Amino acid sequence: MNTKDNPFGGMGSQYSTSVQYGNGQPPAREPAPGPAAAPLAVEPFTVKDVTTKSFAADVIQESRRQPVLVDFWAPWCGPCKQLAPALEKVVQAAAGRVKLVKMNIDEHPAIAGQLGIQSIPAVIAFKDGQPVDGFMGAIPESQIRNFVDKVAGKGDGQAQIADALTAAAEARDAGDLQDAAQIYDAVLAQAPDNADAIAGLADILFQAGDSAAAQEVLARVPEDKKDVPAIAAVRAKLALAEQAAALGDPGELERRLAADPKDHQARFDLAMIQNALGQREEAADNLLAIVKADRTWKDDGARAQLLQFFEAWGPTDEVTLGARRKLSSLLFS
Repeated sequence: MNTKDNPFGGMGSQYSTSVQYGNGQPPAREPAPGPAAAPLAVEPFTVKDVTTKSFAADVIQESRRQPVLVDFWAPWCGPCKQLAPALEKVVQAAAGRVKLVKMNIDEHPAIAGQLGIQSIPAVIAFKDGQPVDGFMGAIPESQIRNFVDKVAGKGDGQAQIADALTAAAEARDAGDLQDAAQIYDAVLAQAPDNADAIAGLADILFQAGDSAAAQEVLARVPEDKKDVPAIAAVRAKLALAEQAAALGDPGELERRLAADPKDHQARFDLAMIQNALGQREEAADNLLAIVKADRTWKDDGARAQLLQFFEAWGPTDEVTLGARRKLSSLLFS
């Protein structure tokens, strides 16, 4: 099995764009479509076999969330069998910093041909949808470890986690909740106690209407992080949704208010339902109307509920900020 200098040169087709090795900078992450996030779990270490058909999803798209090593091999290749155990051991020890997949070039030769691979075993690392580094031959475990550290970064992965959380937030802002959920899930596979990822995934599940799954995710938060603001906000949302679910028909409450605008209980219940439906401005206005009309109603219950809304919506939310200004005007006018 002869090796040639720079076996990864001359890559053709869609995989040849901006390919650099070593100190090369990968292109910026792009949102990747994908299925809804799987339930949160740290699964046993496995190595997935990829095909020509699944390569785009299992390697290109997946590498936008974490580096993916592709082990090109064949059943007749002796050095491939020597490399595999050491490669799997190093990847497993990396604890989620990289993912490993295998491609049988006898059954699926097209990708290896596009990448210009001349000999096997060959391992190529993909990041952000592009091949960025690689090696050939059954190299020692220490060299594999150095290769993984170069591709995925050394240490405990905190910088990568921070980057991933930023990417998840960007995906959420862009409305790509599926991709955001997958990124949060990948973070939790590496850092199961990360409060920001727990809160982010739980909130997405709640928005998708799966409160039970959101509760399951929140149950995994460590005791010392239960009061983290992001966690508290999701818990408040779930509590408010449970309260609103028992309040009945909003149409009937509106009819009661039309007949008697001083029916504070109807207005309060309607605000709860409006919040559960995402009508936050309307919910805030109804509670503010009660505060303006009667601060003594249920021991200032409308103001207390409004403060709970603020906690659930977040202190920097536009509706929170606007309603808080209105509340201050009422209280101090």
